[in-house]
Amino acid sequence: MILTSLSLYQYRLPLDVLLPVGKQRIDSRAGLILQASCSVEGKRHQAQVEIAPLSGIDIDQQALMGFSRETLAEVQSDLSALLPKLSGQNIDKLLEYADNSPYPSVAFGLSLLHAKLMGKLDAIRPVTAQIPLIYQPTDAPKSLLDSKIAALTMDIHSVKVKVAQTSIEDELRLIYGILSTRPDLKLRLDANRGFTLEQAITFAASLPLDAIEYIEEPCQNPQDNLQFYQAIGMPYALDESLNDPDYRFAMQNGLAALVIKPMLLGTIEKLADLIDTAQSYGVRCILSSSLESSLGIQDLALLAAMLTPDEIPGLDTLSAFSQDLLVSSGKKHCLTLSQLELIAQHDIDNVSH
Repeated sequence: MILTSLSLYQYRLPLDVLLPVGKQRIDSRAGLILQASCSVEGKRHQAQVEIAPLSGIDIDQQALMGFSRETLAEVQSDLSALLPKLSGQNIDKLLEYADNSPYPSVAFGLSLLHAKLMGKLDAIRPVTAQIPLIYQPTDAPKSLLDSKIAALTMDIHSVKVKVAQTSIEDELRLIYGILSTRPDLKLRLDANRGFTLEQAITFAASLPLDAIEYIEEPCQNPQDNLQFYQAIGMPYALDESLNDPDYRFAMQNGLAALVIKPMLLGTIEKLADLIDTAQSYGVRCILSSSLESSLGIQDLALLAAMLTPDEIPGLDTLSAFSQDLLVSSGKKHCLTLSQLELIAQHDIDNVSH
């Protein structure tokens, strides 16, 4: 299978409501779309993938911290230089470049593009169940939050709640409000390393342990997580810790889950190895979005069905987007490639610009 054409596009999607990135907030999401075509026995196959590091600036013009280490500009430059090297090559070159890329978002995107062109996701039915995301809106009335909680249907058994965002009192009120409306729910809390050890213990000590599945990254210093668990007995999950290039899985008391953001970690093969290792210790693995567009979310739903079929992924972030991108999630507008900015193009006939 020979790569006959590659095109790179840039998108920027405004958000209808602010989305949390840790304690920060963003009002738009930017990224790249890489489209490739290949030829097999005279038949043409085409696929698109989203490559969107979770970096940039927040609404206060501060750099986003704690997620992607590469910038969109670095990724765009890297991919623009890569297109002519890939054109005319066997599609397995995508995996070679993915394995050697210093940028996790590029590594993930190239390996995903290879999987899609090879048809590896064609027969997979995407996960449609959701874990709703609940957080205190900073740019919308509290009634919006109340209506989202009231609208939770009985087929929803777990929700994810952002904590360490406002005061401990307000967040305890939010959690007990959710449970008073739906006492059957299990909560996945996400602190994004927002608490000191003392704050985490104080907060967790006020919660009904039997209602909490786990809390993601409870402590500012991840080395305090074990002490937190010993003090409270609340299981914890790792998320930001996985983004460290030196991270290697190590089992610890109280570690219940890994929250895996593929865009931040690398190739599908790397994801699969991490999942296999963690699951061998009884640790749950849950795929989660890096606030991708509708195209990226659909691909994550397919990957979740393939890599973690027994877990519902954390992909409830599209409601904040003003438009869909290439794949419709039901919004009024769905952008096509012709509506995006073409950054680079290269095909087997050496037409490039």
